[in-house]
Amino acid sequence: MTSEDPACTQYSRLPSAAACGPFSHAVSRVARLHRIAAGRLLRAIGLYPGQEFLMMHLWDAGATRQSELIKLLELDPSTVTKMLQRLEQAGYVRRSPDPKDRRASLVESTEDGFVLHERVKAAWSELEEQTLTGLDPAEQAELARLLGKVEANLCRTAGDEAGCGK
Repeated sequence: MTSEDPACTQYSRLPSAAACGPFSHAVSRVARLHRIAAGRLLRAIGLYPGQEFLMMHLWDAGATRQSELIKLLELDPSTVTKMLQRLEQAGYVRRSPDPKDRRASLVESTEDGFVLHERVKAAWSELEEQTLTGLDPAEQAELARLLGKVEANLCRTAGDEAGCGK
């Protein structure tokens, strides 16, 4: 499609550069709003956005090497280090040398960190409710199905960079 194509000009509210990508523009707006809503709910329980994913992994997998967390989260090592420092200062995680390789650090949830599990679960439940309000169960299922297809399309083009094979 080109900007001269009638299908590209029917979305008058879109920025001109997004006229041929109304779905992509909508997904970007929805993702931004979803991150904002998630951030509010997480800050209310003492977490910064993104920290909940690290904690989710620790709750499910147990002690994990810091280098593995960096790979799993697909973030810059300095970002994960800062995230861990904040979580450690808050008393939610502890780091210790890996007994199998003293050069590596193991990260694990503390008891206080485990207390967050139910709070994060409740925050995600609230986020789900806020996100899907007004959709009946059939619409929710259809939306999940369609988003799964969109995700599969994007995984085919993003490949290893997006961690789709994990």
